[in-house]
Amino acid sequence: MRNCLVLDILYPRRCAICDGVLPFGEKGCHKTCKQTIQYIGATVCCKCGKPVKEEEEYCQDCKMRPHAFDQARALYPYRYVRLSIYRYKYGGRKEYGAFFGREMAEYFENYIKRIHPDALIPVPLHRKRKRKRGFNQAEILAEEIGKILQIPVWKKTVFRVKNTKPMKNVEGNARQNNLKKAFKIRGNDVKLKTIILIDDIYTTGATVDTIAALLKTAGAEKIFVLALSCGT
Repeated sequence: MRNCLVLDILYPRRCAICDGVLPFGEKGCHKTCKQTIQYIGATVCCKCGKPVKEEEEYCQDCKMRPHAFDQARALYPYRYVRLSIYRYKYGGRKEYGAFFGREMAEYFENYIKRIHPDALIPVPLHRKRKRKRGFNQAEILAEEIGKILQIPVWKKTVFRVKNTKPMKNVEGNARQNNLKKAFKIRGNDVKLKTIILIDDIYTTGATVDTIAALLKTAGAEKIFVLALSCGT
């Protein structure tokens, strides 16, 4: 306990929204920043969870192509948390993950309970990228959600064997080609029926589609996706 207090003094916690120093003993984000957070509303695509107009049932992307996952939902519009996610992934702000995970657990608690998943599976990073970054951002989110809602987190079920280009640098159909043979299942089958994949950003769904198809081939029946943010 004493060591934690010393660390808080030497390395004060940062607000996950504005990155300012938090008052001593405070965690997550400033109270004022908390009030400014923008969430994705209730009017979303029935499949992927992207915001749509009230009269629309599906977004344009989901109208044009099927997905391997059963349903996806996201917490924030990406444009509002873009800088926070960048600092989280590339700026050494690993501590943001606990706050974001708590946010996801609180916001999606009822949704998750309706799904009744057997496990959460974070989207894996290639070992080289994880070594360079020091952590897997989706893993931290999954661990926090799992801890709060008492759901097992299976971190070793899916692994990435191909160090793909960052998806933000790949467009259109090239995303699918970029992910070919990128993931593998550990073992011959998956002894889970209902799974929730956890990721930080959902854009086209190419990554989670690839993993969902792989898991279903291995025996899973239902694959849902929860993302911290959703791009358009």
